[in-house]
Amino acid sequence: MTEADEVFSSERPTPGTPPDFPRLLPEFQRLCEVVARLRAPDGCPWDRQQTLQTIKPYTLEETYELLEAIDADDSAAIQEELGDLLLQVILDAQIAADDGRFELTAVVRQIADKMVRRHPHVFGDGTAATVSQVRAAWQTIKQQEKPARASQLEGIPKALPELARAARLSSRAALVGYDFPDRLMLFEKLREELGELAVELFGTPELPVVIPSAETAAVPDEPWTDAARRERAESELGDVLFAVANIARRWGINPEEALRKTNARFTRRFQAIETAVRESGRTLQQVSLPEMESIYQAYKRREQGRADASADAQ
Repeated sequence: MTEADEVFSSERPTPGTPPDFPRLLPEFQRLCEVVARLRAPDGCPWDRQQTLQTIKPYTLEETYELLEAIDADDSAAIQEELGDLLLQVILDAQIAADDGRFELTAVVRQIADKMVRRHPHVFGDGTAATVSQVRAAWQTIKQQEKPARASQLEGIPKALPELARAARLSSRAALVGYDFPDRLMLFEKLREELGELAVELFGTPELPVVIPSAETAAVPDEPWTDAARRERAESELGDVLFAVANIARRWGINPEEALRKTNARFTRRFQAIETAVRESGRTLQQVSLPEMESIYQAYKRREQGRADASADAQ
């Protein structure tokens, strides 16, 4: 095992134990020095030309790569991706320091102060015995820290993926009581929104029921001929997605994370179709939809079997 792939191999440490500072601090200092050297006048041309604006896409990319590593439950990959994300933080801070704006020391001090300030039940004389009490206290302290806002919805990042932003918007509204009293009511809201979408798509609130069979021929999608109607349908579809995000929130599910994992599952299962078809010496165009679906479902069952076996082993 190399230093780059180092992971815990000894018994699990006591939760809440800080890192071994005599080992950490020299390594952290070295990383900061490496980044500063890259940004020096005689450093790397690419690093020297970066700004806080140009580096943004890389920060987002590294975040998603970390999420993939966590989903894979690969400790070595998680360690590597955390390093890449830490590099982005240090590089951003170095760029800001080079511009005379602020230094990394201030960043570290500010976040540590914030964590202490917002956890008075840990670092002060506050009390919070449950997660809901912690959240309520957090919001109260946060509101005291921030300047008065003209809207309850201010402060939600506009750069968030829209599905995640929908959940945050509805969560903020719920803080002041604008929410369904019973979360089960959200399903009636979803049915309502689906009906309104169906009106724009089919002229009736009833959703069509089409049961596919092996003989069902492909029906081409008809292009829109009414731009205004298409815009109304788009609006209704947005309402459906907002209702779904609201359902996810009330059941404690991150809708963006749920969709990301579904996309990953679909990718694996569709690629299983491609592999099976390729191994049969054919192309996808030569395979029927029922056969492709059969391969998809078989791979899905194998995945679920592996997941069940893993759960039993734990």
